[in-house]
Amino acid sequence: MILTGDIGGTKTRLALWENKKLCKEERYASKKYPDLFTIIQDFLQKETVSLQAACFGIAGPVKDQVSHVTNLPWVVDAKSLSKKLQLPHVYLLNDLEANAYGIEFIPSNETIVFQEGEKNEGNRALIAAGTGLGEAGLYWDGKMYKPFACEGGHTDFGPRNEIEIDLLLFLRK
Repeated sequence: MILTGDIGGTKTRLALWENKKLCKEERYASKKYPDLFTIIQDFLQKETVSLQAACFGIAGPVKDQVSHVTNLPWVVDAKSLSKKLQLPHVYLLNDLEANAYGIEFIPSNETIVFQEGEKNEGNRALIAAGTGLGEAGLYWDGKMYKPFACEGGHTDFGPRNEIEIDLLLFLRK
């Protein structure tokens, strides 16, 4: 089985998969837990499973398989989780990067098109508002899309004209 998770400042969703089939999924209020490992323990406590790997999409930057989760006092470290879970394959990636990997596999009957455009195999961007503002890019290499995290939601806003200053003043209210 594979353990997956969407780890955010508000909620954490964990799931178990076997042969591409969802076997179990639960949602947790992230701030009620001291760390991700405690949530994983709660999730797995009633299960007798043989895990082969785990992958977690984390809200915030991931560097060298370590992430300081946005809006939480958590540090998630893949090596530490690997040891605690006794699991050799634990991987972390940015949550929007994880979404970018899966977006091409969403069936068209599960999407809503707001404005039809031309089909084009150029680069793409993915933006999602949640507890923060997540961003990812999809680079077209001529054969397939290659996702990458952008972390645009972690940049400063430096207004440069009257409209942008008005926006800043509005946002500060």
